[in-house]
Amino acid sequence: MFVDFQQPPSSAAVQQADAGLSFDAAYARARGHANGGQPELALAEYGALLARSPGNADVLLARGVVFSRLERWPEAEADLTAAAQAAPDYPDVWAALADLYRWSGRPQQALAAYDRLIALQPDNPAHRAARAAVRVEKENEAQPLESTPAPRAASPDATIAAGYSWLASLSSNWLDVGDAPRWNEQALSVRHYLRGGSLAFETLRGHRFERTGHAWALDAYVDLWRGAYANLRYQKAPGARLFPANAGRVELYQSLGRGWELSLSDDVLGFDERVNIYGVGLARYVGNFYLQLRHQNIVSSGAHASGDRLLGRWYYRGDADSYAELRVNRGRSDDALSLNGGRARSGGGGIEVQHYFTRDWGARLGASFTREGSGSGRERGVSLALYRRW
Repeated sequence: MFVDFQQPPSSAAVQQADAGLSFDAAYARARGHANGGQPELALAEYGALLARSPGNADVLLARGVVFSRLERWPEAEADLTAAAQAAPDYPDVWAALADLYRWSGRPQQALAAYDRLIALQPDNPAHRAARAAVRVEKENEAQPLESTPAPRAASPDATIAAGYSWLASLSSNWLDVGDAPRWNEQALSVRHYLRGGSLAFETLRGHRFERTGHAWALDAYVDLWRGAYANLRYQKAPGARLFPANAGRVELYQSLGRGWELSLSDDVLGFDERVNIYGVGLARYVGNFYLQLRHQNIVSSGAHASGDRLLGRWYYRGDADSYAELRVNRGRSDDALSLNGGRARSGGGGIEVQHYFTRDWGARLGASFTREGSGSGRERGVSLALYRRW
Protein backbone atom coordinates (compact mmCIF):
# COMPACT_ATOMS: atom_id res chain seq x y z
CA MET A 1 0.00 0.00 0.00
CA PHE A 2 1.34 3.43 -0.89
CA VAL A 3 1.24 5.90 1.99
CA ASP A 4 1.60 9.66 1.69
CA PHE A 5 3.12 10.94 4.92
CA GLN A 6 2.69 14.57 3.90
CA GLN A 7 -0.16 16.24 5.78
CA PRO A 8 -2.68 17.61 3.24
CA PRO A 9 -3.15 21.38 3.44
CA SER A 10 -6.20 22.74 5.21
CA SER A 11 -8.96 24.51 3.31
CA ALA A 12 -7.89 27.83 4.83
CA ALA A 13 -4.30 27.32 3.70
CA VAL A 14 -5.41 26.44 0.18
CA GLN A 15 -7.73 29.45 0.06
CA GLN A 16 -4.92 31.76 1.12
CA ALA A 17 -2.51 30.25 -1.42
CA ASP A 18 -5.11 30.59 -4.21
CA ALA A 19 -6.06 34.17 -3.43
CA GLY A 20 -4.81 35.30 -6.84
CA LEU A 21 -6.19 32.28 -8.75
CA SER A 22 -9.52 32.55 -10.54
CA PHE A 23 -12.40 30.41 -9.32
CA ASP A 24 -12.56 28.43 -12.57
CA ALA A 25 -8.80 27.79 -12.55
CA ALA A 26 -8.90 26.63 -8.93
CA TYR A 27 -11.87 24.36 -9.69
CA ALA A 28 -10.08 22.84 -12.70
CA ARG A 29 -6.99 22.19 -10.57
CA ALA A 30 -9.09 20.53 -7.86
CA ARG A 31 -10.69 18.24 -10.45
CA GLY A 32 -7.24 17.38 -11.78
CA HIS A 33 -6.13 16.33 -8.30
CA ALA A 34 -9.35 14.33 -7.78
CA ASN A 35 -8.88 12.42 -11.04
CA GLY A 36 -5.13 12.13 -10.60
CA GLY A 37 -5.12 10.05 -7.43
CA GLN A 38 -4.79 12.88 -4.88
CA PRO A 39 -8.21 12.87 -3.19
CA GLU A 40 -7.17 14.50 0.10
CA LEU A 41 -5.65 17.48 -1.70
CA ALA A 42 -8.76 17.71 -3.88
CA LEU A 43 -11.00 17.72 -0.80
CA ALA A 44 -9.02 20.59 0.72
CA GLU A 45 -9.25 22.58 -2.52
CA TYR A 46 -12.98 21.95 -2.85
CA GLY A 47 -13.39 23.13 0.74
CA ALA A 48 -11.58 26.36 -0.10
CA LEU A 49 -13.81 26.83 -3.15
CA LEU A 50 -16.94 26.39 -1.02
CA ALA A 51 -15.63 29.04 1.34
CA ARG A 52 -15.43 31.38 -1.66
CA SER A 53 -18.82 30.29 -3.07
CA PRO A 54 -21.02 28.72 -0.34
CA GLY A 55 -23.66 26.34 -1.67
CA ASN A 56 -22.10 26.02 -5.14
CA ALA A 57 -23.78 22.93 -6.63
CA ASP A 58 -20.87 22.03 -8.93
CA VAL A 59 -18.34 22.08 -6.10
CA LEU A 60 -20.64 20.18 -3.74
CA LEU A 61 -21.18 17.56 -6.44
CA ALA A 62 -17.47 17.23 -7.14
CA ARG A 63 -16.56 16.91 -3.47
CA GLY A 64 -19.39 14.45 -2.88
CA VAL A 65 -18.05 12.23 -5.69
CA VAL A 66 -14.58 12.24 -4.09
CA PHE A 67 -16.09 11.27 -0.72
CA SER A 68 -17.96 8.45 -2.47
CA ARG A 69 -14.76 7.13 -4.03
CA LEU A 70 -13.24 7.04 -0.54
CA GLU A 71 -16.41 5.29 0.75
CA ARG A 72 -16.97 8.12 3.23
CA TRP A 73 -20.68 7.72 2.74
CA PRO A 74 -22.12 10.19 5.35
CA GLU A 75 -19.96 13.06 4.09
CA ALA A 76 -20.73 12.18 0.48
CA GLU A 77 -24.46 12.10 1.19
CA ALA A 78 -24.31 15.47 2.98
CA ASP A 79 -22.60 17.15 0.01
CA LEU A 80 -24.77 15.56 -2.65
CA THR A 81 -27.98 16.26 -0.76
CA ALA A 82 -26.94 19.90 -0.39
CA ALA A 83 -26.18 20.02 -4.12
CA ALA A 84 -29.63 18.61 -4.90
CA GLN A 85 -31.23 21.28 -2.72
CA ALA A 86 -29.21 24.02 -4.43
CA ALA A 87 -29.89 22.70 -7.94
CA PRO A 88 -32.90 20.34 -7.86
CA ASP A 89 -32.93 19.90 -11.66
CA TYR A 90 -29.23 19.03 -12.03
CA PRO A 91 -29.13 15.48 -13.52
CA ASP A 92 -25.49 14.78 -12.60
CA VAL A 93 -26.29 15.34 -8.93
CA TRP A 94 -29.11 12.77 -8.97
CA ALA A 95 -26.91 10.31 -10.87
CA ALA A 96 -24.22 10.66 -8.19
CA LEU A 97 -26.82 10.25 -5.43
CA ALA A 98 -28.20 7.13 -7.11
CA ASP A 99 -24.70 5.63 -7.31
CA LEU A 100 -24.00 6.56 -3.70
CA TYR A 101 -27.14 4.86 -2.41
CA ARG A 102 -26.64 1.84 -4.66
CA TRP A 103 -23.05 1.13 -3.64
CA SER A 104 -23.58 1.90 0.05
CA GLY A 105 -26.31 -0.75 0.23
CA ARG A 106 -29.47 1.40 0.21
CA PRO A 107 -31.40 0.24 -2.87
CA GLN A 108 -34.70 1.89 -1.92
CA GLN A 109 -33.10 5.35 -1.84
CA ALA A 110 -31.23 4.51 -5.06
CA LEU A 111 -34.52 3.70 -6.80
CA ALA A 112 -35.98 7.03 -5.70
CA ALA A 113 -32.92 8.89 -7.01
CA TYR A 114 -33.16 7.06 -10.34
CA ASP A 115 -36.86 7.98 -10.53
CA ARG A 116 -35.90 11.65 -10.21
CA LEU A 117 -33.12 11.23 -12.78
CA ILE A 118 -35.47 9.55 -15.27
CA ALA A 119 -37.98 12.37 -14.81
CA LEU A 120 -35.24 14.88 -15.69
CA GLN A 121 -33.89 12.88 -18.66
CA PRO A 122 -36.71 10.56 -19.83
CA ASP A 123 -35.04 9.83 -23.19
CA ASN A 124 -31.85 8.39 -21.70
CA PRO A 125 -32.19 4.56 -21.71
CA ALA A 126 -29.09 4.12 -19.50
CA HIS A 127 -30.98 5.49 -16.49
CA ARG A 128 -33.78 2.96 -16.89
CA ALA A 129 -31.27 0.11 -17.31
CA ALA A 130 -29.44 1.17 -14.14
CA ARG A 131 -32.70 1.38 -12.21
CA ALA A 132 -33.67 -2.10 -13.41
CA ALA A 133 -30.31 -3.43 -12.22
CA VAL A 134 -30.94 -1.96 -8.76
CA ARG A 135 -34.34 -3.63 -8.62
CA VAL A 136 -32.76 -6.99 -9.46
CA GLU A 137 -30.13 -6.47 -6.75
CA LYS A 138 -32.84 -5.51 -4.26
CA GLU A 139 -34.82 -8.67 -5.08
CA ASN A 140 -31.70 -10.79 -4.62
CA GLU A 141 -31.09 -9.25 -1.18
CA ALA A 142 -34.40 -10.69 -0.05
CA GLN A 143 -32.89 -14.17 -0.54
CA PRO A 144 -29.42 -14.11 1.12
CA LEU A 145 -28.46 -17.61 -0.03
CA GLU A 146 -29.36 -16.71 -3.60
CA SER A 147 -27.68 -13.32 -3.64
CA THR A 148 -25.13 -12.24 -6.21
CA PRO A 149 -22.20 -10.65 -4.39
CA ALA A 150 -20.17 -10.39 -7.59
CA PRO A 151 -22.34 -9.56 -10.63
CA ARG A 152 -21.10 -11.06 -13.88
CA ALA A 153 -18.59 -13.26 -12.08
CA ALA A 154 -18.03 -15.22 -15.27
CA SER A 155 -16.39 -12.10 -16.70
CA PRO A 156 -14.80 -9.89 -14.01
CA ASP A 157 -13.80 -7.32 -16.64
CA ALA A 158 -17.47 -6.59 -17.30
CA THR A 159 -17.91 -4.55 -14.11
CA ILE A 160 -15.85 -2.19 -12.00
CA ALA A 161 -16.12 -0.82 -8.47
CA ALA A 162 -18.21 2.29 -7.83
CA GLY A 163 -16.48 5.61 -8.41
CA TYR A 164 -14.14 4.36 -11.16
CA SER A 165 -14.42 4.57 -14.94
CA TRP A 166 -11.05 3.24 -16.17
CA LEU A 167 -9.10 0.01 -15.67
CA ALA A 168 -5.62 -0.75 -17.03
CA SER A 169 -4.01 -4.18 -16.83
CA LEU A 170 -0.69 -5.73 -17.76
CA SER A 171 -0.57 -9.52 -17.83
CA SER A 172 1.84 -12.26 -18.82
CA ASN A 173 1.85 -16.04 -18.84
CA TRP A 174 4.56 -18.62 -19.34
CA LEU A 175 3.96 -22.19 -20.51
CA ASP A 176 6.38 -25.12 -20.21
CA VAL A 177 5.55 -27.59 -22.98
CA GLY A 178 8.08 -30.30 -22.15
CA ASP A 179 11.05 -30.70 -24.47
CA ALA A 180 10.02 -27.77 -26.68
CA PRO A 181 11.04 -24.17 -25.88
CA ARG A 182 8.78 -22.37 -23.40
CA TRP A 183 5.94 -20.26 -24.70
CA ASN A 184 5.05 -16.85 -23.32
CA GLU A 185 2.38 -14.24 -24.00
CA GLN A 186 1.81 -10.69 -22.80
CA ALA A 187 -1.21 -8.39 -22.99
CA LEU A 188 -1.74 -4.71 -22.21
CA SER A 189 -5.33 -3.55 -21.86
CA VAL A 190 -7.04 -0.21 -21.14
CA ARG A 191 -10.79 -0.41 -20.51
CA HIS A 192 -13.31 2.44 -20.17
CA TYR A 193 -16.58 1.81 -18.32
CA LEU A 194 -19.83 3.49 -19.28
CA ARG A 195 -23.32 3.19 -17.85
CA GLY A 196 -24.33 0.74 -20.57
CA GLY A 197 -21.17 -1.39 -20.68
CA SER A 198 -17.45 -1.02 -21.32
CA LEU A 199 -14.90 -0.94 -24.14
CA ALA A 200 -11.24 -1.99 -24.04
CA PHE A 201 -8.31 -1.68 -26.40
CA GLU A 202 -5.73 -4.44 -26.08
CA THR A 203 -2.30 -5.12 -27.52
CA LEU A 204 -1.01 -8.70 -27.46
CA ARG A 205 2.40 -10.28 -27.95
CA GLY A 206 3.14 -14.00 -28.24
CA HIS A 207 6.36 -16.00 -28.48
CA ARG A 208 6.04 -19.63 -29.57
CA PHE A 209 8.03 -22.04 -31.74
CA GLU A 210 10.93 -19.54 -31.72
CA ARG A 211 8.66 -17.01 -33.43
CA THR A 212 7.09 -13.78 -32.19
CA GLY A 213 3.68 -12.43 -33.17
CA HIS A 214 1.60 -9.36 -32.35
CA ALA A 215 -2.08 -8.50 -32.44
CA TRP A 216 -4.53 -5.87 -31.24
CA ALA A 217 -8.15 -6.21 -30.16
CA LEU A 218 -11.31 -4.33 -29.22
CA ASP A 219 -13.30 -6.00 -26.45
CA ALA A 220 -16.72 -4.70 -25.37
CA TYR A 221 -19.45 -5.56 -22.88
CA VAL A 222 -22.94 -4.28 -23.67
CA ASP A 223 -26.06 -4.28 -21.52
CA LEU A 224 -29.08 -5.73 -23.30
CA TRP A 225 -32.54 -6.41 -21.91
CA ARG A 226 -33.24 -7.13 -18.26
CA GLY A 227 -30.80 -9.65 -16.83
CA ALA A 228 -28.82 -9.94 -20.08
CA TYR A 229 -25.53 -8.62 -21.38
CA ALA A 230 -23.11 -9.55 -24.16
CA ASN A 231 -19.37 -9.71 -24.79
CA LEU A 232 -18.26 -8.67 -28.30
CA ARG A 233 -14.64 -8.93 -29.42
CA TYR A 234 -12.67 -8.33 -32.60
CA GLN A 235 -8.95 -9.18 -32.90
CA LYS A 236 -6.55 -8.41 -35.73
CA ALA A 237 -3.01 -9.72 -36.30
CA PRO A 238 -1.40 -7.85 -39.25
CA GLY A 239 1.45 -10.35 -39.64
CA ALA A 240 -0.64 -13.47 -38.83
CA ARG A 241 2.48 -15.22 -37.53
CA LEU A 242 1.13 -16.77 -34.33
CA PHE A 243 -2.29 -15.19 -33.88
CA PRO A 244 -5.09 -15.70 -36.42
CA ALA A 245 -5.26 -12.96 -39.04
CA ASN A 246 -8.77 -12.12 -37.82
CA ALA A 247 -10.73 -13.39 -34.83
CA GLY A 248 -14.05 -12.56 -33.24
CA ARG A 249 -16.31 -13.53 -30.36
CA VAL A 250 -19.97 -13.13 -29.51
CA GLU A 251 -21.05 -14.31 -26.05
CA LEU A 252 -24.48 -13.77 -24.52
CA TYR A 253 -25.25 -14.01 -20.79
CA GLN A 254 -28.80 -14.33 -19.50
CA SER A 255 -29.96 -14.44 -15.89
CA LEU A 256 -32.49 -17.19 -15.23
CA GLY A 257 -33.43 -16.01 -11.75
CA ARG A 258 -32.62 -17.35 -8.27
CA GLY A 259 -28.88 -17.07 -8.91
CA TRP A 260 -28.76 -19.08 -12.18
CA GLU A 261 -27.11 -17.76 -15.35
CA LEU A 262 -26.90 -19.20 -18.88
CA SER A 263 -24.26 -18.27 -21.47
CA LEU A 264 -23.87 -19.05 -25.18
CA SER A 265 -20.81 -18.19 -27.26
CA ASP A 266 -19.17 -18.50 -30.67
CA ASP A 267 -15.47 -17.74 -31.23
CA VAL A 268 -14.26 -17.56 -34.83
CA LEU A 269 -10.51 -17.91 -35.50
CA GLY A 270 -9.35 -16.92 -38.98
CA PHE A 271 -6.39 -19.25 -39.50
CA ASP A 272 -5.66 -20.76 -42.92
CA GLU A 273 -8.56 -23.05 -42.07
CA ARG A 274 -11.37 -21.39 -40.19
CA VAL A 275 -11.96 -22.62 -36.65
CA ASN A 276 -15.20 -22.19 -34.69
CA ILE A 277 -15.41 -22.65 -30.94
CA TYR A 278 -19.01 -23.03 -29.76
CA GLY A 279 -19.66 -22.82 -26.04
CA VAL A 280 -22.51 -23.17 -23.58
CA GLY A 281 -22.28 -22.55 -19.86
CA LEU A 282 -24.53 -22.85 -16.84
CA ALA A 283 -23.61 -20.98 -13.66
CA ARG A 284 -24.97 -20.48 -10.16
CA TYR A 285 -24.32 -17.81 -7.54
CA VAL A 286 -24.56 -19.08 -3.96
CA GLY A 287 -23.66 -16.59 -1.26
CA ASN A 288 -20.05 -15.54 -1.85
CA PHE A 289 -19.48 -18.45 -4.24
CA TYR A 290 -19.79 -18.76 -8.01
CA LEU A 291 -19.94 -22.15 -9.80
CA GLN A 292 -19.90 -22.71 -13.57
CA LEU A 293 -19.99 -25.76 -15.83
CA ARG A 294 -18.97 -24.99 -19.41
CA HIS A 295 -18.91 -27.20 -22.53
CA GLN A 296 -17.12 -26.30 -25.78
CA ASN A 297 -17.02 -27.78 -29.29
CA ILE A 298 -14.07 -26.85 -31.50
CA VAL A 299 -14.79 -27.42 -35.19
CA SER A 300 -12.50 -27.06 -38.20
CA SER A 301 -12.12 -28.76 -41.56
CA GLY A 302 -11.43 -32.45 -40.95
CA ALA A 303 -11.07 -32.18 -37.17
CA HIS A 304 -13.27 -31.88 -34.12
CA ALA A 305 -12.57 -31.42 -30.41
CA SER A 306 -14.68 -30.93 -27.32
CA GLY A 307 -14.02 -30.03 -23.74
CA ASP A 308 -15.68 -29.50 -20.38
CA ARG A 309 -14.63 -27.21 -17.54
CA LEU A 310 -15.87 -26.94 -13.97
CA LEU A 311 -14.98 -23.69 -12.25
CA GLY A 312 -15.51 -22.58 -8.66
CA ARG A 313 -14.78 -19.08 -7.39
CA TRP A 314 -14.89 -17.79 -3.80
CA TYR A 315 -15.17 -14.04 -3.23
CA TYR A 316 -13.50 -14.16 0.16
CA ARG A 317 -13.99 -10.47 0.96
CA GLY A 318 -17.62 -10.38 -0.15
CA ASP A 319 -16.97 -7.94 -3.00
CA ALA A 320 -16.39 -8.31 -6.74
CA ASP A 321 -12.68 -7.53 -6.54
CA SER A 322 -10.86 -10.31 -4.69
CA TYR A 323 -11.39 -14.02 -5.20
CA ALA A 324 -9.79 -17.46 -5.19
CA GLU A 325 -10.58 -19.76 -8.11
CA LEU A 326 -10.18 -23.48 -8.71
CA ARG A 327 -10.95 -25.18 -12.03
CA VAL A 328 -10.68 -28.64 -13.58
CA ASN A 329 -11.11 -29.57 -17.22
CA ARG A 330 -11.08 -32.48 -19.63
CA GLY A 331 -11.03 -32.67 -23.41
CA ARG A 332 -11.17 -34.98 -26.41
CA SER A 333 -10.06 -34.44 -29.99
CA ASP A 334 -10.74 -36.43 -33.17
CA ASP A 335 -8.32 -35.80 -36.03
CA ALA A 336 -8.00 -38.20 -38.96
CA LEU A 337 -4.43 -37.00 -39.61
CA SER A 338 -3.09 -37.48 -36.08
CA LEU A 339 -0.51 -40.16 -35.31
CA ASN A 340 -2.38 -41.75 -32.43
CA GLY A 341 -5.30 -43.21 -34.29
CA GLY A 342 -7.25 -39.96 -34.60
CA ARG A 343 -8.28 -39.67 -30.97
CA ALA A 344 -6.65 -37.98 -28.01
CA ARG A 345 -7.81 -37.21 -24.50
CA SER A 346 -6.50 -34.63 -22.10
CA GLY A 347 -7.19 -33.31 -18.63
CA GLY A 348 -5.93 -30.60 -16.35
CA GLY A 349 -6.73 -27.89 -13.91
CA GLY A 350 -5.65 -24.60 -12.46
CA ILE A 351 -5.77 -22.25 -9.52
CA GLU A 352 -5.95 -18.48 -9.49
CA VAL A 353 -6.04 -15.75 -6.85
CA GLN A 354 -6.93 -12.12 -7.50
CA HIS A 355 -6.51 -9.57 -4.72
CA TYR A 356 -6.82 -5.78 -4.51
CA PHE A 357 -4.23 -4.43 -2.08
CA THR A 358 -5.74 -0.92 -2.21
CA ARG A 359 -8.86 0.46 -3.85
CA ASP A 360 -6.76 1.37 -6.89
CA TRP A 361 -4.20 -1.45 -7.23
CA GLY A 362 -4.70 -5.19 -7.62
CA ALA A 363 -2.90 -8.28 -8.87
CA ARG A 364 -3.68 -11.80 -10.05
CA LEU A 365 -1.51 -14.91 -9.80
CA GLY A 366 -2.34 -18.26 -11.39
CA ALA A 367 -0.95 -21.71 -12.14
CA SER A 368 -2.20 -24.46 -14.46
CA PHE A 369 -1.34 -27.89 -15.80
CA THR A 370 -2.51 -30.10 -18.67
CA ARG A 371 -1.75 -33.76 -19.35
CA GLU A 372 -2.51 -35.92 -22.35
CA GLY A 373 -4.27 -39.20 -21.65
CA SER A 374 -1.27 -41.24 -22.78
CA GLY A 375 0.97 -39.39 -20.35
CA SER A 376 3.43 -38.36 -23.09
CA GLY A 377 2.43 -34.71 -23.21
CA ARG A 378 2.41 -32.38 -20.25
CA GLU A 379 2.13 -28.63 -19.99
CA ARG A 380 2.60 -26.42 -16.93
CA GLY A 381 1.94 -22.72 -16.83
CA VAL A 382 2.02 -19.69 -14.56
CA SER A 383 0.39 -16.31 -15.09
CA LEU A 384 0.65 -12.89 -13.48
CA ALA A 385 -1.37 -9.69 -13.93
CA LEU A 386 -1.29 -6.20 -12.44
CA TYR A 387 -4.35 -3.90 -12.30
CA ARG A 388 -4.72 -0.13 -11.86
CA ARG A 389 -8.09 1.61 -11.85
CA TRP A 390 -9.10 5.24 -11.60
